[in-house]
Amino acid sequence: MAALATTGLSVGWIWSKADAVSPVALPSGGAPIDTVSPSVKPSETPTPYGKVLGTSMVASNNDTMPIMSSAWGNYGETTGLWGGAAIWLTVHKNYNGKGASWGNYTAFGQLPPDIPYKNTAAGLREAAVQIGSRAIINLYDKDAQVMKGTTHKAITVNGHPGHELVAKVVVKVPMLAETYSTVMISVIDRGDGTADVAIADIAGSTSAWQSVYRHKVSQIQINK
Repeated sequence: MAALATTGLSVGWIWSKADAVSPVALPSGGAPIDTVSPSVKPSETPTPYGKVLGTSMVASNNDTMPIMSSAWGNYGETTGLWGGAAIWLTVHKNYNGKGASWGNYTAFGQLPPDIPYKNTAAGLREAAVQIGSRAIINLYDKDAQVMKGTTHKAITVNGHPGHELVAKVVVKVPMLAETYSTVMISVIDRGDGTADVAIADIAGSTSAWQSVYRHKVSQIQINK
């Protein structure tokens, strides 16, 4: 458990890892099976993953969100989404003279199943807080400082209710000309008891991308 300083966000989940039972293939013929030995440990259910296909990020449930622009490249999903995909835009290349780069990040996927979810206004808000806290810790660390002024607002995406959370994370990196980064979380109810999530981490010096992100969120397609 961890708390983020000076923020309306809070970390309210417990990281857990549980074994899942995998189906066992039965022989197609031969003698009947008298007993089944439980001595073999079931394999862990693999985490699903999304992908970037053409101009869209495609979650493992086949919902889609358009990419920000062709300038953004495919990138591994690192914020903890379920079955998600991500893209990246370099803003400061080799800012320290040692090859380090700083950039903008956008991801799209599903709300992880270990975060409780209710398809109500309060449930959407709480889900945004939970996945927002997780994303900030994964993108930065558990001691990340969030500036005052975190905002919440209800949104609607193609008739589906949602919630947007926006927070500014303090950036203190030697030789990097950024003082903060804006993390934007959008949770959209799918209508089946689950939710999609879009996440953007946008450098303070490139705030124009925030409007692009909101426009792309408005174009999310839910396929059921």
